[in-house]
Amino acid sequence: MSVLAIGLSHRTADLVTLERAAVPAAEVVKVLDELHRAEDVSEVMLLSTCNRVEVYAVVETFHGGLADISDVLARQAGMEPGELYDNFYVHYAGAAVEHIFSVASGLDSMVVGETQILGQVRSAYATARAAGTVGRTLHELIQTTLRVGKRVHTETGLDQLGASVVSEALAAAGELAGRRALIVGAGSMGALAASQLRKAGIGDLVVANRTVEKAERLADSVAEQGILARAVSMGVLTTELARADVVVSCTGAKDSVLGAGHFSDLDRGDAADTPLVVCDLGLPRDVEPSVGEIPGVSLVDLETIRQRMADSGTATTEKQIARAGGLVLDEVREYLAGQRSAAVTPTVTALRKQAAEVVDAELLRLDRRRPDLDADVRDEVGRTVRRVVDKLLHAPTVRVKQLAAEQKAGTDYANALRELFGLDPQAPTAVSTPSAAPETSRIDGDESG
Repeated sequence: MSVLAIGLSHRTADLVTLERAAVPAAEVVKVLDELHRAEDVSEVMLLSTCNRVEVYAVVETFHGGLADISDVLARQAGMEPGELYDNFYVHYAGAAVEHIFSVASGLDSMVVGETQILGQVRSAYATARAAGTVGRTLHELIQTTLRVGKRVHTETGLDQLGASVVSEALAAAGELAGRRALIVGAGSMGALAASQLRKAGIGDLVVANRTVEKAERLADSVAEQGILARAVSMGVLTTELARADVVVSCTGAKDSVLGAGHFSDLDRGDAADTPLVVCDLGLPRDVEPSVGEIPGVSLVDLETIRQRMADSGTATTEKQIARAGGLVLDEVREYLAGQRSAAVTPTVTALRKQAAEVVDAELLRLDRRRPDLDADVRDEVGRTVRRVVDKLLHAPTVRVKQLAAEQKAGTDYANALRELFGLDPQAPTAVSTPSAAPETSRIDGDESG
């Protein structure tokens, strides 16, 4: 069984396709369950952000897993699998590990080096674990992924230079000091927007959310930092839009929440030369495209941000990106070597178990043949025999793990051990560790942004 990664992102799909493929937060558990029930899938995690939809799964076979996952994603998007194939990227085994390490490091982001993705991976893992779709393989992979992402950001400085999609969107609004902002949506993206607006010196902040209590919590946290902030319901959006200088919408809703009708009271007055900047960070879109045609409104969506990044280039240096890529490759090699070594461990354990059983059987036979043997002598004989067996097995069992980690082409060391020592093919399975992730394990890594 190996890890299979299937997805589409800003690199492979246009915004319309990404919108259709996006999985709203309220539907993630349902989709995870559907994926997990697929014949070839034993573990699965879904990562759905503003610019990517990815599935990481432990599968029985490559083609079976690919077909199962593609069918589920296509049904979710309301499309035929063939319509999505041209937008998919597929990574298997070691390539899948390299991909998720790169994603968590910010190397595959629209804004290279952005740190929010690390928290999104962490959140996706937590959701999948709570849904019961994560086993030991994905658990170990994601724990390593979070550590690698944090290491890359820290050691290369990408965490300092890499902007977030939110900061890129707000850059289009120009100087924000002392101005009025409206955030629609009080989730993690809304909190990130509030943080960015606070750093930009926003003078007045309003948070609108379907659940007013959630909006109040975000507004209160901003107010504690010295910014005038308040919470409102979605029912007063038209009024609040007329007062705002910049709007950030990031609700995660399946349908748009802002249409042209919401801007009916808009009158820029003395600020006619300064358009109301509406940043749509939702996927699917929160704001109807027609809003961008309203006089006095400048609409910035994910496609706009992608184009800005393509035109301006990355803020990071090629040297930093190369170093980050090198760290990822080093971590991939180390992870895969560890996995190969671990794969032979059950067979080594089975061999030692068989050796111990042989020793016990021979000592029992000695008891039957020499019942008058002194107990101290018997114990010493037993200890001596076990020491001899342990010493004989030590070198080959240590070496076989080293060889497995080095991945000599075409060599199956676990099978070689079974053949050489006549081990029951089912013995390694019987002594292997359970596949479920530990119930008490801690979810490591930082949730940046």
